[in-house]
Amino acid sequence: MAKVYVFLADGFEDVEALIPVDVLRRGGVDVITVSTTEFPLVESAHGVNVEADIQFEQGDYSDADLLMLPGGMPGASNLFAHEGVRQALKAHFEAGKKISAICAAPAVVLAPLGILDGRKATCYPGFESELKNAQYTGDLVTVDGNIITAEGPAAAFPYAYELLTQLVNKGTSDQIAEGMRFKHLMA
Repeated sequence: MAKVYVFLADGFEDVEALIPVDVLRRGGVDVITVSTTEFPLVESAHGVNVEADIQFEQGDYSDADLLMLPGGMPGASNLFAHEGVRQALKAHFEAGKKISAICAAPAVVLAPLGILDGRKATCYPGFESELKNAQYTGDLVTVDGNIITAEGPAAAFPYAYELLTQLVNKGTSDQIAEGMRFKHLMA
């Protein structure tokens, strides 16, 4: 079973975190939400308090198949400000493992760490100037090797289904998308 850690910082975008968590869990992925604050409760950008499964210090991120970053502001900035998150991302990247980020997080977190250098990536419009060493696609979801980026809240479902495809398989992803009526919506 694939294992994913989702880093939550105060100010995270609700749907960008929770839709992928929901879709991945439906697909049989072991998803662990991680509070990067001093408390288990993390407040979203829209005032929703979410109790994370663990606090950052409790995790051993070396066993992850994917590290995931929701966007939102100031959530993305708060993720970048967390030394442990930066170190976990660098180690994961150096090991050639999967990293995903949506909305502001590709530009605010991954780009400054050099993770997007020489790669195609997308992010929330207006942040693309921060992707200095990456090729901005403007797509809803962009996959370049082991890095998956997505544009913003409306991309949360396609992003989640792409993550499920990457971690499990396309058949499972399509089955979950059909069951959640996403395919009907897009028809």
